[in-house]
Amino acid sequence: MDLPKFLFGDNTDHPSAIFIIHTEYPRFVINLENDEVAWLEEFTREDEKELAAEARDLFEAANEFYDREIARYDS
Repeated sequence: MDLPKFLFGDNTDHPSAIFIIHTEYPRFVINLENDEVAWLEEFTREDEKELAAEARDLFEAANEFYDREIARYDS
């Protein structure tokens, strides 16, 4: 199966949360309500240093994905 890079998710147990799931390495789920991130990968110390540089760009891309999806609903 070919998954999209980002998925939009919600859950009735967290009614105000907006989840964006990043399906490529490094996989993560971000809650846009509070910017809490859950990483779905195990990282070494070296990975963590490299990830710190990429994380901001990945989170920005997740927010842009959300904005694009919401704009499509409003159309």
